[in-house]
Amino acid sequence: MNNESSEIIRMFYSAFDEFLPEQEREATKGKAGFFPQHLQSEIEDLNAWVYETVNNGVYKTGFATSQKAYEENVYPLFKSLDRLEEHLSQPGHSPYLFGEYITDADIRLYTTLIRFDVGYYTLFKCNIKMIRHDYPRLHEWLRKLYWDESERTKGGAFKRTVRFDQVSGSLFVYVNLTNADHLQIKSGYAQASRVGIVPAGPLPDILPL
Repeated sequence: MNNESSEIIRMFYSAFDEFLPEQEREATKGKAGFFPQHLQSEIEDLNAWVYETVNNGVYKTGFATSQKAYEENVYPLFKSLDRLEEHLSQPGHSPYLFGEYITDADIRLYTTLIRFDVGYYTLFKCNIKMIRHDYPRLHEWLRKLYWDESERTKGGAFKRTVRFDQVSGSLFVYVNLTNADHLQIKSGYAQASRVGIVPAGPLPDILPL
């Protein structure tokens, strides 16, 4: 039994690898894999601080029960978003976090940033900056993942597994999910934040490329 999304993501492309067609297996993808050997230490390093300050940081900010707790988490969150913006400006870190191929670092960051402007910014008070207005490289990275419906994303797995206006659900976008399991955002976070009112904006939910 496991409900830790970061570990579940890795299980999907490791524990069940042998059941995939050979050309789809992580073991045969080499540098195009989700966790390629030559990048493993760099991916692990980035995942560690992204998980603590971004993936988990939005929740520590949004569910803070004191001003002190809120400020202890909201500023590190945006410091890490600044750091990610800088990361994408470095050679070898585009169009994805570690270059030409999507890795599990991209998948893990995507699940938070696709929710950011439409959910965390308003309902969780993560409102120092917006991805679409203040982080041009992160914004471009996010839109490339969302709008890509090529074989690179298995025909649009990132887009197909997002529902901006419904109840929050699965974190994992790289499997063939049913409608009931789609990543759903606005009303779920309205309920979780104990407000219950779904914000109208921002519009559109995500900008075109």
